[in-house]
Amino acid sequence: MPRLDPDLLALQEVRDAMARAVAAQASVAHASQDEVDALCKAMVDAASKAAADLARLAVSETGIGRAPSKVLKNLFASEGVWDSIRTERTVGVMASDPATGVTEVATPIGVVAGIVPTTNPTSTAIGKSLIALKGRNAIVISPHPRAKRCIAETCEVLRRALERAGANPDLVQVLEKPTLESTGALMKHKDLKLILATGGAGLVQAAYSSGKPAYGVGPGNVPVYIDRSADLREAGHWIVESQQFDFATLCCSEQALVLDERIAERMLSELAANGAHLCSPDETALLEKYAVRGAHMNPDVVGVDPRAVARAAGFQVSSDTKVLLAHQGGVGPNFPLSCEILCPLLSVHVVDGWEAGCRVSFEILRHGGLGHTIGVWATDQGVLDAWALQKPASRIVVNGPTSQGSVGYSTGLAPSMSLGCGPLAGNITSDNITAKHLINVKRVATRTPGFDERYAQDQSRALELLGERDLAPMARRATPPPVDPSTWRPDRKFTSPAMPKAAPAASPVPAPAYAQTIPAGSGVTRPGAGQPVPAWARGQQAASPGASPARPDSSGLPAPLVAAAGPQPGSEIGSGCPMGPCRGCPLQDVRTGACTA
Repeated sequence: MPRLDPDLLALQEVRDAMARAVAAQASVAHASQDEVDALCKAMVDAASKAAADLARLAVSETGIGRAPSKVLKNLFASEGVWDSIRTERTVGVMASDPATGVTEVATPIGVVAGIVPTTNPTSTAIGKSLIALKGRNAIVISPHPRAKRCIAETCEVLRRALERAGANPDLVQVLEKPTLESTGALMKHKDLKLILATGGAGLVQAAYSSGKPAYGVGPGNVPVYIDRSADLREAGHWIVESQQFDFATLCCSEQALVLDERIAERMLSELAANGAHLCSPDETALLEKYAVRGAHMNPDVVGVDPRAVARAAGFQVSSDTKVLLAHQGGVGPNFPLSCEILCPLLSVHVVDGWEAGCRVSFEILRHGGLGHTIGVWATDQGVLDAWALQKPASRIVVNGPTSQGSVGYSTGLAPSMSLGCGPLAGNITSDNITAKHLINVKRVATRTPGFDERYAQDQSRALELLGERDLAPMARRATPPPVDPSTWRPDRKFTSPAMPKAAPAASPVPAPAYAQTIPAGSGVTRPGAGQPVPAWARGQQAASPGASPARPDSSGLPAPLVAAAGPQPGSEIGSGCPMGPCRGCPLQDVRTGACTA
């Protein structure tokens, strides 16, 4: 038997997984909030119990990060995320406002695709599965090939928990043979409703180009400004601790330090006291060659211990080194270490005052981090206000670590392992992605009290703006006169008995409303005393005997006059005809507007 092509097997796996996911989602589509929450709690308990085993497996398989930090991430993605969404309504009526008469109703999205990276594999799989199920959705996870085993084991833990709780385990599935082609097929599958994409810029762009709704994340090149008013001891401790948190693998980890020159030396001393190594110019040059390849970080340094990074670059550091610091004279391609590098390596930029710090921080964001995260250490409220109001970042972490802060671990932000960066980074949202993003919200609206009176007032105002002050004449003109069958048959021409005739000179007839608004110099003869002009004949030019009267749009009247007078109810040519207005009349020539009766 010929060996089957691996790509074909991967594509078949996608189709089979999607078919099972559709059936599984249907089994919870009408579940109650209590039933859904019970399933979520079962997954949370199982994930937290397996947090340590999954962390060790992730580090062993990928070689990225630290096991203790990954345990914390797994607990955060399960227990932390669950605590934030546990009481959230995601089923049925979410809210009802008697004042507006609007009721919000939650419905599921369907089947969701979860794209999971190698940097935070197990925690991201847990978090995405949890928020998907909270909204009564099923999820199919496509793992990074370098982390497929630990992600598959994570999904198996969740599947067994669902099965023990009496649910269909196919609510959570993972592709065992992930390829670029199979991931693309998953994102474009006809039954897929939404994509949760966490990964590199190329993957996120592919998600947005799939034709499916997608929540993607942008890259993070996070600057942190330390002001002269900052608590330097606190800043030194937490910046190093943040870099040690899974070896800075979160895209919200600090990437560059922007130091006010007045406190720069003291700040570097505080960092050194906490385990930072300030590189010499020669060591910096070695790092620039090793850590960056083609204006992008070398993937071999991602989540690697800083001592190993230094050895690979060609120099040695002390055994207690926790982060590498390297001065850079600017930002951009000519300063390699100013780009995003997901390991404990920070570029250092010294500036004169917070205004200069603003400019440099903006340059760093623009160099690959727009819309993501920025940090600031200061007690001067003016400085903090400037950062909050002026910086193009979706998360501004004040006086705290950006790694733990942006994801909502050390701050009040929504706990999440997927951080949107907004339109600046090509993302649809700047939120931390959570359960509220994975439901549809229907809104039931009732007529507001007093609308009848308000509508009547608005109509009166509209008529006044049109020059019609009396609603009753308009209503009468809008109703076609009844047809007298004794004077009309459709198979013969007729002479309208309602055709107006000239009135005696002693009985002048006032000009009709339409004629009173005809501008001077328009070429239209205004009706005078004793010579009323019927509506059907307005604007009629001198014609030969027997010629059909011309409609306004063929009479040579100025376009504004035709637009203003022609469409008004009751003022069409033929309004005196037993058939009523000409519009829709079978005897009207639609090309010229002339009456053929």
